[in-house]
Amino acid sequence: MSSAVDARGRPPTLLIVACLLSIYVIWGTTYFALKVAVHGTPPFFLLGTRFVIAGGLLMGWLLLRGQPFPTLKQWGGAALLGLLLLTIGLGTVTIAEQWVSSGATVALISFMPLATALWSGVFGRWPRGWEWVAILLGLVGTLTMVLGQDFRVSPLGTVLILIGAITWSFGTVLSKRLELPHGAMGFAAEMFAGGVLCLIVSIAVREPWSLPQSGAIWGAWVYLVIAGSLIAFSAYRYLVDSVSPTLAATYAYVNPPVALLVGWWLGNESFSSNMLVGLPIVLGSVGLLAWMQFRTGAASEQDDTKARDARVCAVRAAE
Repeated sequence: MSSAVDARGRPPTLLIVACLLSIYVIWGTTYFALKVAVHGTPPFFLLGTRFVIAGGLLMGWLLLRGQPFPTLKQWGGAALLGLLLLTIGLGTVTIAEQWVSSGATVALISFMPLATALWSGVFGRWPRGWEWVAILLGLVGTLTMVLGQDFRVSPLGTVLILIGAITWSFGTVLSKRLELPHGAMGFAAEMFAGGVLCLIVSIAVREPWSLPQSGAIWGAWVYLVIAGSLIAFSAYRYLVDSVSPTLAATYAYVNPPVALLVGWWLGNESFSSNMLVGLPIVLGSVGLLAWMQFRTGAASEQDDTKARDARVCAVRAAE
């Protein structure tokens, strides 16, 4: 998927939109799926089996298509990302969902784009004026949505979710500075390595390894493997690699209304009329940030074209 570009060497707009919709909608529903699964399966055993199988399936398919097996150094980069994004980032959130509602969980990580932008600044690329406006506007919209909620967030659950969000955003920015397998093989290696690390943690904390007896838990696990991992995680990593980590992180603005609706519909979780006020603000911030990203990309392309034309003119003048 990461090799797809248009005639001008840029990722196709339709593919970008499809990836954004995947992480917006699918990841918004996975919080409820995690909530269902974690009440019948130990957290790290749940994540480990999910990502080992998802990563193994994707890797096997790519190897059959002739993709090269990752090198030792690439496995090291994939393992580091798997640790940051999946073992710690998603692991802490999964543990917290034992005590925190799915809607409250996704609301607490709504500052993810801000954290991603700050980590990008640490590595040398601070957001520009209107990008800050979009990020802060999205945070205001998300906070507006949850002001009327009766979220009973435990202190431990809150800390775990915040740690997960900070670690995930750090791994997202760091991923551009690591040597990783090319394209989808990188996604597969990250999931497989992260899953193995989750199983190691599961053994270390002595989680009981037992298969769930409930059909609902099995259904949630299958959904997490196929939709949450194979589809949405691959779409997220594609956006990070091909477009922008800040744009990819806007899922944290759209996931809250999706998670709240799913929790209300399937899990009898309540939400207030504040969502009707906050949702348009959130969607507006996503649109503003996306527009800024595409405008910046277009401006960079024009600058490259002007520089190339200037070099050609200089050569011709020298002749």
